[in-house]
Parts: sequence; C-alpha cells; structure tokens
Amino acid sequence: MYVKKVAVIGAGTMGADIAYTVAMANIPVVLRDVDEKALERAKSHIQKLLDGRVAKGRLSGPDAAQRMSQIVFSADASALKDVSVAIEAVPEKMALKQKVFQELDRLLPPLAILATNTSALSVTEMASVTSRPTRVAGMHFFYPAHMMKLVEIIAGEQTDKDVLDTLSRLSEEIRKIPVAVKECPGFVVNRVLTASMAEVMRFKVEYGYSAEEIDQTIVKHKVAPLGPFVLADALGLDIAWDVAETLQAAYGDRFDPGPELPALVAAHHLGVKTGQGFYPYSRS
Repeated sequence: MYVKKVAVIGAGTMGADIAYTVAMANIPVVLRDVDEKALERAKSHIQKLLDGRVAKGRLSGPDAAQRMSQIVFSADASALKDVSVAIEAVPEKMALKQKVFQELDRLLPPLAILATNTSALSVTEMASVTSRPTRVAGMHFFYPAHMMKLVEIIAGEQTDKDVLDTLSRLSEEIRKIPVAVKECPGFVVNRVLTASMAEVMRFKVEYGYSAEEIDQTIVKHKVAPLGPFVLADALGLDIAWDVAETLQAAYGDRFDPGPELPALVAAHHLGVKTGQGFYPYSRS
C-alpha cells in the first residue's frame, strides 16, 4: 500500500516528535489534537528541532521551511479525510484509545491503516471497537521519537500482513528500524525497560539514594545515555505509572515501582510537562 499522507493523533511530546519525523521524510502529515494550546506547543517544539538542525548545518533554512510546510496542525476532523495511515499517540488509557479509534474508523477511508503508538496495551482490544480490525496494528516509537531508531511493529489477532508490511516500509522511509514483535503486555522493549526501572525506583527508596546520585552513576559508567529518573520525567510520570500498572497486572510484582512514583502522580508532579517530577524544572 502506498502511503500518501500520515495523521498523528495527539499533540503531546511524542506525537509532535512523530509528526516531525514523518515531515523530515517529506511525507505530508496532519497533527491533530482537540486542544489548540497543545497544537501551539507542538508547533513550537517542532520549530525548535528544525532550527537546531539549521544551526548545526544539517539542514538549510529553505529545507527547514519545506519540512514545516508538510505539517498541518489541526483540531478539525475534516483534515483527516484523505489520510493513508493514522498513528494514535494519546495517553495510555484503553478507553481513550478506543474512543480515538472509533472516531478514526468513522472518518478515514476504508483501506486506511489505524496504528497505535501504545507502550503496553492490547492492539487486538483497540481493534475490536472498529469495523476494520484487519487494518489495525501497533507502531510503537520510543522516546525521544525524533532520535530513537527502533520502532516495534505489532500485529493484532486479525491484522493483515499487508498492513504490517506497509508500516515496516513506512518506518524505513522515515529512517527508523522496524522490528516485528508479538502482541503481549509491554511487547519487548518496555517489558524489559519497565522491569529495570521498577527495580531502580524500589532501590532508591530502600537505600535512601537520591535520583541524581543514581542517574549520575548510570551515565558515568555508560550503562545508559540517560538516567532512569531523567528519562521518566521526560516521558511523563503518568505514562510511566500507567505502563507499570498494566505490566504489574499482567506479570506480577517485579513491575511494582514502589511508593514514590504513584505518590508523585497523585500529586500531579508528572515531570518536565508540569515542572516537577523526580526533579524540579523551570517552566519559563
């Protein structure tokens, strides 16, 4: 299947990064969100990414303008009418994702592909609320999506092979590395990552270390390019908690992150986006 236009549903940091990545491949993309302020923040974020490439000599000014012109920022459902692939990038709540999929199923052409960027939830369950379960699949990007190369391609129980092939080719066209994985809670990468982060979070509480001490040690010894607490704050602690809850329910207490993460979420300290998480952030 030829992909002539992509839609990204949800203009948070992940959605904005995905839209930027698609536009960098000169593929027209609609970034849709019902929140106009979220669209403005996404536009500013994408412009900063483009400006950064221009400043480093990796992109000319006219080329950056061309990439930005590929993106339509819209709260209007009519902008989706001729989309080939829609990538849902809303928060990790099954009811919300199903609501989005029902709307996309109603709005998009019959052969359009509905893809979810879910970190851990069931593709099959999302597909079940549509009239096209064979055209639904997972296309899971990793944070930050404009830098991380891996994309997990996940089949639901009824997904057509053509859909998986199309999403794999699209991943390659936007300079990502697609990897086919089986449908299960957390898939592959987040199943490993969440278990590791849960262990580190419990360790922090049990032994009284600070987030900074742990993060600095991990980066200093090149265990990972980012410490787990910096990463969690950047991703969003609400998302990290949603994924941890899903995987704990599926696999048991080794995915329990301990008391600090849910306490921060309950206090609405969600990381960078709220100005406070494991670390404080300036919101100027």
